Amino acid sequence: MSSLVVNSQASDGVKALLRATRLTLRVFAAHYRKAPLQAGAILIGIVLAVTLLTGVRATNESAIESYGQASELLSGQASHLITPLPGKPLLESLYFELRAQGFHPSLAVLEGTAVDDAQQRWQVTGSDLIAALSAASSSALAPVPASAGQRAAAAPAKPDMPLKGPLPLAAMLAGEPLVVMSEQKASLLPEPWLTLNDTRLKVMAVDEGYRLGDRLLMDISLAQQLLDKPGQLSYIALFDPPSERQQQLLTSLLIGRGELVESDNGEAMKALTNSFHLNLTAMSLLAFIVGLFIAYNGVRYSLLKRKRLIIQLQQQGVRRAAIMISLTLELTLLVLLGSLIGFILGLQLSYWLQPMVSVTLEQLYGANILPGRWRWQWLAQASLLTLIAALLACGSLLRELLNQPLAQSSGQLSLQRSSQQAQNRLMILACVLGAIALILMPLSQDYRFTMALLGLVVIAIPLALPYLLRQLIGLLQKISPKGLMSYQVSETRELLAPLSLAMMAMLLALTANIAMNSLVGSFEITLKQWLDARLHAQLYLRPPANQMAEVEKVLSDAPEVTGLYKQWLLRSHYQQTPIFLLIRDPYSIEHTTIIKQARPYLWRDFFSAEPETKPLALVSEPFAIKHGKQLGDKIQIAALGETALTIGAIYYDYGNPYGEVIIPPSLWHKAGLGELPLSLALNLNTDVAQFSQTLKARFDLPDALIYSQEKIKAQAITMFKRTFSITQVLNSLTLMVAAIGLFSACYMLTQARLAPIARLYALGVNRRQLIWLVIGQMLLMVLLTCLVALPTGALLGYLLIHKVTLQAFGWTIAMVWDWLAYLELVGLALVASTLAVAFPLYQQTRRPLVSSLQREVL
Repeated sequence: MSSLVVNSQASDGVKALLRATRLTLRVFAAHYRKAPLQAGAILIGIVLAVTLLTGVRATNESAIESYGQASELLSGQASHLITPLPGKPLLESLYFELRAQGFHPSLAVLEGTAVDDAQQRWQVTGSDLIAALSAASSSALAPVPASAGQRAAAAPAKPDMPLKGPLPLAAMLAGEPLVVMSEQKASLLPEPWLTLNDTRLKVMAVDEGYRLGDRLLMDISLAQQLLDKPGQLSYIALFDPPSERQQQLLTSLLIGRGELVESDNGEAMKALTNSFHLNLTAMSLLAFIVGLFIAYNGVRYSLLKRKRLIIQLQQQGVRRAAIMISLTLELTLLVLLGSLIGFILGLQLSYWLQPMVSVTLEQLYGANILPGRWRWQWLAQASLLTLIAALLACGSLLRELLNQPLAQSSGQLSLQRSSQQAQNRLMILACVLGAIALILMPLSQDYRFTMALLGLVVIAIPLALPYLLRQLIGLLQKISPKGLMSYQVSETRELLAPLSLAMMAMLLALTANIAMNSLVGSFEITLKQWLDARLHAQLYLRPPANQMAEVEKVLSDAPEVTGLYKQWLLRSHYQQTPIFLLIRDPYSIEHTTIIKQARPYLWRDFFSAEPETKPLALVSEPFAIKHGKQLGDKIQIAALGETALTIGAIYYDYGNPYGEVIIPPSLWHKAGLGELPLSLALNLNTDVAQFSQTLKARFDLPDALIYSQEKIKAQAITMFKRTFSITQVLNSLTLMVAAIGLFSACYMLTQARLAPIARLYALGVNRRQLIWLVIGQMLLMVLLTCLVALPTGALLGYLLIHKVTLQAFGWTIAMVWDWLAYLELVGLALVASTLAVAFPLYQQTRRPLVSSLQREVL
């Protein structure tokens, strides 16, 4: 019987708790109906945080998924590839022999770059279409059209589904000049025609489900004609792993004709682009933190405004547990609603960002980015992350509100003391985080670990801000004149508590912008200086291989040419990592290679007559850093077989994510890596533009194959700016998020300060003085925040340049201070703060101020 009584009492207690919780939720809902701005401020922060986090994540994962789904066009992923031998073409006759020997499915592919009339480069892929469709059928892979609701992310291919869409297969096989591209790319063309390498082609758009990305697809015979590579292939794809008998057959067939390599399913590209995606992720997390600051500021303001209401509910007998559950449920509902809105907006943001990322990855790494797909798990993860962060941030404030004595008055002095204690604790935590980063940063040799330490610095910077602002305002108090100005500075110190979170968000955004401006500006200046030293010739040209010998002979006999320089280049591998192996003529090697470190008597030993016994190599800085190589270390390049090279020098190289290795010309020719140079460079004693036009007319060369020194510099800087455009966009979005947070904080603060403003008005301060007093306080806070942001931004920029960029990309950059850009950023912050406070202040000061005093008493 006693157990039944206990169970009954427990059941009644739960029911009473549920009733109290339901009643409290109704009271809180009525509060938000009366003050919707408070709920709006919370939602704005959550929406902005989740939008940027989801947008960048969708963009990153779309790119990374593209590497893993790097299937042959219209087919599945290849298990093995047959590639050309160094310096030798891969002939299509080998492909026919493989097909005759029963290597099914297999696919012949020719890839290259073609130029249109506007000198824009296009990636061209020629394929054996019948073999591609057969391979797709046998591997149970087929493209599917993308649904209209997934324009931001096309659906993946589904098995056992026939080809759909307007693929003009019969016309392509008939030899008609047709090129196929995705609907998205085709929609950018003014007309359904494209002229590539002086060949007019009809454009056919196909559904995004074919996963063409930025590539143009055509029949291989047309591609050979367009790219001027008759009978040549880029590689042969084998879709089924060869059996033991086939391995033996391949070994005999490939002698002197090609080599068999296993497909890595995009792992090499993932490793190559890790640093780029990590940079984007760091920027999105920074924006996420800024958004959470804004959301927490809204939650804090809402809870403080309900402090009296919570006390009244407790006085009416509502249990603390019911109030805590209600506040938690309220926060959860706001997080879920804000996350859902932010998730939808984030997918749209990803749709806008993907073309920028695609251009960057294509130009830097040669990666092909396919339309991705979104996942509901991202919404769940973003919601959970936001909820946990919100509960952790608001937990102490909730406990403080619930544990306060019911008869306690919300005195200003107690609030100030509480906020000062919190500021001191945050300063101690910031010092601890900064000390950890300071101790471990010199020991870090991996950019991932360095980025984690940089995250500690990013967290420590805003945590220290409230304490620093309090000290700075305390110094101003001592020197400010008596009167209204003294009151203005004194009250500014009291505003630290309600405005500290908005200022912390603004500091984060300003610090990130200053750091990124330092990085981008320093890199641009370094790149220009390197190009000036690297480009010693006036004219550069890259004629087709079948014209190279003739062009070289004509130029060597031309009286206008005072200097003829050559470069040979070959793609190879070092420890399964793609690199460029190259040589230049001796003059170019010695005078245009910007040396970072070198052994004594470098050029004498490098150009010695016996490179086969002790060959030296010059390696680029990215190669040396990525593989942890120093002077004197031994390396073996795949194209050179068992030949061991000794690193004789490390040279600077910018804008190239692949490693480079320069070997002696005698070793190159001894290894049979090719006699014809890839490109030529000229110095002239005549007008460069006129001589360039003469060459174009004589050899029928397109503009894209002839570059003046100025054109190369302009294209390099354009490519550089495109590379950083995505980062600058995210930087601007972060600053915009902080500005929105500042606006909402100012609006809420102005509402909360109606009574003090009304008291000043009653004491004889006119409206104009009131407006300038409040605006002056806000500008003072922002200006002091900017003063803190300048050294912290410079520190963050220093770490980005001398640690992260060096470790991730292998680029040594001299840090340059752009004071004008910093002043512009400070001016932008001041203008944003003025606009943020002007509207709510004007709106409030137009109302009868005496009524504010009456409401304060009530």
